[in-house]
Amino acid sequence: MSRRSGRITLQARDSNTPEPTVRIPLKKRKTELSKKNLQPAAKKQSYEIQKCWLEDGASPCVLIETPHKELEPSDPSSFKQYRFKNLFIKASPIPCLSWASSDDVWIKMLNKELKYIHDKSYLQRHPKLQPKMRAILLDWLLEVSEVYSLHRQTAYLAQDYFDRYMLTQENVSKDLLQLIGITALFIASKIEEIYPPKIYEFAYVTDGACDMWDIQRTELQILKTLDWNLCPETPISWLKLYAQVEAQKDGENFLEPQFCQETYIQITQLLDLCMMDISSLDYSYSVLAAAAFCHFSSFDIVHKVSGLTLDSVVSCYRWMSPFMETLRSEAKPQLKNFSKVKSDDRHNIQTHVAYLELLVRKTFVYINDVKFASFKQCQWSPVAVATVLTPPSSAEKFANP
Repeated sequence: MSRRSGRITLQARDSNTPEPTVRIPLKKRKTELSKKNLQPAAKKQSYEIQKCWLEDGASPCVLIETPHKELEPSDPSSFKQYRFKNLFIKASPIPCLSWASSDDVWIKMLNKELKYIHDKSYLQRHPKLQPKMRAILLDWLLEVSEVYSLHRQTAYLAQDYFDRYMLTQENVSKDLLQLIGITALFIASKIEEIYPPKIYEFAYVTDGACDMWDIQRTELQILKTLDWNLCPETPISWLKLYAQVEAQKDGENFLEPQFCQETYIQITQLLDLCMMDISSLDYSYSVLAAAAFCHFSSFDIVHKVSGLTLDSVVSCYRWMSPFMETLRSEAKPQLKNFSKVKSDDRHNIQTHVAYLELLVRKTFVYINDVKFASFKQCQWSPVAVATVLTPPSSAEKFANP
């Protein structure tokens, strides 16, 4: 443009000269930006997971492109297919709740099964310890729980804290087991009980083996080691849920117990005896409770209240059978009266019987069953046709319990 003539003239533009920037009014720029934001970008795609559930429990999830309105829908076959394991194959047996979503409650309980890990292999980290030492400790903790009228949940929380803590340690001496056990019970009582016993009472029951400072020091160490994860779903909490779902009727409060207390304490006695055996840590807490419940009901009921399949319960059920046979020879447990405990809450208080003696008797039952099974196998074996059976070799003989 020539300022002198005042006319607009066309001039040749040099390719190296940058183009002059044209300033757009602010309102017009905002309008154009808003229009650009509304238009979908052709390069950016979003995806959704299309689930197709199968009967075998696995869920194939197909990633398919979500086409925009302006774009042609693409071919789903161009995308890869992925198979994901369905973790929530158990439908929620909890009825509709007025105070929470039953599905959310059920999923949180299942997630705790994955979060809180227990394993009996921790004894390999402690060469000086034996499985019977754990059984003696747990038997003593159950006795202390009854003396102070602690709830069953408190005793089972202490057992869980002890096992998970020992899983993280190495070369623990047997002299420290009582201190770790009573500290675990002290922590559990503060979690579960409304009026937990004082720390000097826990030190008193150790008969001078542990003082209050030892318990406080060990408490801090256990809490740090467990990273303050102190709310697992114990076998007792699963069992109470199963019993409540089985006895639940329409229109009744789900939080109020509806099940038979006499049958409930029989199942809890079976659980107490099984938990003293370290092999119980091979199974998840929900499966342990379901197997114990199955010994007093049918599998159809267990499947209804737990959602577990037969394959997931049958192994634990068979492992638990010798314990059940031992308890059948004993008198049925009776509800005990505790001071300052209401009659409708007596079944929740932890009780103690001669569990160590029952555990030894269970070992005899197991060995006798195995001997009987071996005898039947030898009888029906095509090799053993003679009247006198060939004795087993030295490696096959049963050791004295």
